[in-house]
Order: sequence, then C-alpha cells, then structure tokens
Amino acid sequence: MAELDARNRIAKRAAKEIEEGMIVNLGIGIPSLVPNHLPENLQVMFQAENGILGMGESPKKGEENPTLCNAAGFPVTIVPGASYFDSATAFGMIRSGYLDMTILGGLQVSEEGDLANWIVPGKRVPGIGGAMELAKKAKKVIVLMNHCDKKGQSKIVKTCTLPLTAKRCVSMIITEMAVIEVTNEGLLLKEVMKPYSVEEVVSLTNAKLQLSENSKNRTY
Repeated sequence: MAELDARNRIAKRAAKEIEEGMIVNLGIGIPSLVPNHLPENLQVMFQAENGILGMGESPKKGEENPTLCNAAGFPVTIVPGASYFDSATAFGMIRSGYLDMTILGGLQVSEEGDLANWIVPGKRVPGIGGAMELAKKAKKVIVLMNHCDKKGQSKIVKTCTLPLTAKRCVSMIITEMAVIEVTNEGLLLKEVMKPYSVEEVVSLTNAKLQLSENSKNRTY
C-alpha cells in the first residue's frame, strides 16, 4: 500500500477521535478526507451545512453525482439512512447543540484555543460562512492543519494575529507533526508523528507546549 500523503495522514489520525453514533460536521479541505479513513463498521452521521445528514466517503472518479455535494461544492456519497433538508434546518441543528463534533481547517490556533480560520486580510473570500456557529456550538472542536504556513511560520501561536472565528473553542489540534490537546493549563503535546521528534515539534511551535507521558511515542 502506498504511503499516505501528509493531508491523509492528518485525516486518518482525526478519524480515530470519532466514536460510534456521533453526529459530526466536516469543514473544507483536510477535514473532508476524514470519512475515507473510518472503519467500515463504525456508524456515524456526517452533517453538511448545505443540508445533508449522512455523508459517506468521496466518490470514485467517474462516479460523482453532479447534484450531490458538500458545503464546499465537492462531490460526496451518502450512507444508508441519510437525509436531506434546507440550510436553515442544518444551521438549526448546529445552533441547538446537536453536533457531537466538528472537524475544521485552521489558519491559526492560539494557546488558549482561539481559532482563526476564515480570512487572511487582503485576500478575497466569500465570507465567514458557518464556521462561527460550528466553532461555538459543537460539543468538541478539532482543528486539522499544517503545522507551519508557507513561510515556515508556526500556525500554533501564543496569540492569533489573524481575524478570529471564535475564542476558546478548540479542543484538539492535529497537524502532520503532532497531536496537541488544548487544556485549561495550556497546550499539551500528546503524540508526535513520524518522522518528527519532540524537539522538532517544540522548536517549530510558537506557543509553549507541555509534554505528556506519551509524547515521545511517535505514531504513523
């Protein structure tokens, strides 16, 4: 089997956080890859803001349904028992706290769990979308992102410099280098991804990291 690329390695690790019977919302980018890495027997309902409950893995090339897509407009499949509804109902589910988890992309996460993920000033974007509601109303928020930006700067920071999506909302960060839990005492380094070392992760993180007992056990 070919080795997974960094994006799919992150998604595969995130899939381990999903438990039986959960309702989970997936953001754009790396989070959309998560359903491809779930065990076949795990019963979970993925929700999309455009009005789907029960998304499956990405369709094979040539088997896409042009009328079936996620909130980003990318083709998806559905699982048995899936349902469709309007966007108002989808956001009613989110705002009412029915989501067990949301898995989002990120531009920056602070050591207090603040999230910035919707705009880089000066770049054109359609708007913040549903990120604000998802970040504040889901029971657990996991952020998947590259550890550093294109300039090599840490995306895990002491204080976010980009416009915030929501404050103190992130529970866990998963990058190609590490799994980091956001706690009341700060950021806890729980796992280090191969081939990186604890020392590399600490040096490339612009926020203080506490080390867990298992942080030296590298995974993937």
